[in-house]
Amino acid sequence: MTEPVRWGILGAAGILEASAPGISLAENARLVAIASRTDEKAHAAATRYGAERGVEGYDALLADPEIEAVYIPLPNWLHQEWVLKAAAAGKHVLCEKPMAVTATDAQAMIAACASAGVVLGEAYMYAHHPRFDRMREMISAGQIGQPHTVITTFSFDASADLDHSGFQGMPGSGAVYDVGGYAIHSARLLLGAEPHAVTARSTISALHGNIDITTSALVEFPEATLLFHVDMAGADTDTIEVIGAHGRIVVPHAFLCGPGQGDFTVNDHVQDVPETNHYVAQIERFSRAVRNEQPWRYATEEPWQLARALEATSRSYQRSERVPF
Repeated sequence: MTEPVRWGILGAAGILEASAPGISLAENARLVAIASRTDEKAHAAATRYGAERGVEGYDALLADPEIEAVYIPLPNWLHQEWVLKAAAAGKHVLCEKPMAVTATDAQAMIAACASAGVVLGEAYMYAHHPRFDRMREMISAGQIGQPHTVITTFSFDASADLDHSGFQGMPGSGAVYDVGGYAIHSARLLLGAEPHAVTARSTISALHGNIDITTSALVEFPEATLLFHVDMAGADTDTIEVIGAHGRIVVPHAFLCGPGQGDFTVNDHVQDVPETNHYVAQIERFSRAVRNEQPWRYATEEPWQLARALEATSRSYQRSERVPF
């Protein structure tokens, strides 16, 4: 049996409640260490999430020769710095979404990892659930006809948590960067096409760092339209509806899919899907890529393409105009 990939985590962010077990439960991964800025926090996180040890300082973890791959769940504006440092240290990198705040940043990260010969992945975990492969197959087989509209909503209420990383007014803050990427990423995945223009409108919250706390957008694809609403101060919702010429696909719990929530409907018929932890599936796929057993799920340029779309969406709501890209 292939030796498990030895993982480290940079940071003890709250998202580890969901993502860290993905490493611990994966058959081909081993959670060796979690780093935090203080020794106390590092050891507390290691104990909480089942890592073998805590490490004080991100640089110290990157210098550890035992670590082969790192997961980076840091705030968006810190991604480029630590992806570049990880690549320079020869570590494979799975970076939390969105990997890059700008397309230029994405290009720099892609180039650095290619030069270092390490695998680079953007952690859109939802797409590793087998239902998305089945949906793509059904769309390709014409079961709903030519898809012409995708409607996506992703909302949650974090408005009382003023320390939330999405509320700091830093580059990559706000609803578009926090959850808007899911809407664009999934539409690209299901349509098999790239968007080319966006028109967005937002509600800006001064209390939360002058960020877009809600955004609604129309994203143009060559033969379809994505309509999405993302909200950091709304009721919990994460749904996708794909409307075609002859039918539709409806996906409840599209992105935050817990136990028993993987089913979806095609033309009102429920599709049963094997129970899957998409965080575990993501880590196992990435670890296979590290061992050269299977390619990473996404093309190398994928984070750059998504960063272009996120930048354009931000420009659109800031300028109140349609933005081609």
